[in-house]
Amino acid sequence: MRDPDQPDLDAHPELRRGWDRRQLLRSAAAGTALLALGGALYRIAADDLTRKARAEKRTDGRARLPPGQRVIEKLKDMGGDPGDGQAKSFRLRVHGHVKTPYELDYAQLLKLPQVEQTADVHCVTGWTVIGALFKGVQLATLAEKAGVKDGVRHVVLEAAHGYTANAPYAEAITPQNLVTYRMNGKPFALQHGAPVRGLIPDLYFWKSAKWLTGIKFVKDDEPGYWEVRGYHNHADPWKEERYA
Repeated sequence: MRDPDQPDLDAHPELRRGWDRRQLLRSAAAGTALLALGGALYRIAADDLTRKARAEKRTDGRARLPPGQRVIEKLKDMGGDPGDGQAKSFRLRVHGHVKTPYELDYAQLLKLPQVEQTADVHCVTGWTVIGALFKGVQLATLAEKAGVKDGVRHVVLEAAHGYTANAPYAEAITPQNLVTYRMNGKPFALQHGAPVRGLIPDLYFWKSAKWLTGIKFVKDDEPGYWEVRGYHNHADPWKEERYA
């Protein structure tokens, strides 16, 4: 249908350039309005998820959503120097103060006992993703296979380019902590740690090292990349242990 405001461009071709420009500006304005509407709807949905999460309790009695956090629907890209992201070149070294150090490739990792479980993850920058389904191998399984020796008090997750993140051993071997390669049924994207990353959901998410290369069991604490740069050594979200 012809726009009633459109001039007779056949009779007045000199008006075409101005008319085309007017239509372009109209389209741009409409697109901007749609983007603004989409952004507003996204914020409303996120705020609704946040309110619901704040009203819920965990089985341990703590609030489901730690203080200072806001729920979003998917992981944000938080940067970092990635590994190559290829399952065929993946190697995981399990070592340290253990009786039987070993190394796994991707196929060998998948042959170990597997678990699937939901978890919430909390970034120190203030966002949280709730109810994500992760698949992988429990850190406790890797520890048992290595034969952890007496005196181990800490675990160090090692990743591409020398990145490390530390965690207390007693916390790291609880059931929710994984070496994981699937989230919500899909492999991780490269920016989120492909092919394999750590998962320690009850600590801030930087502890869940991406592009995993090793698990080291140690007697003495070894603060990791962010911990020696001013971030908290423990990183409990419910205590807001963000910075040292």
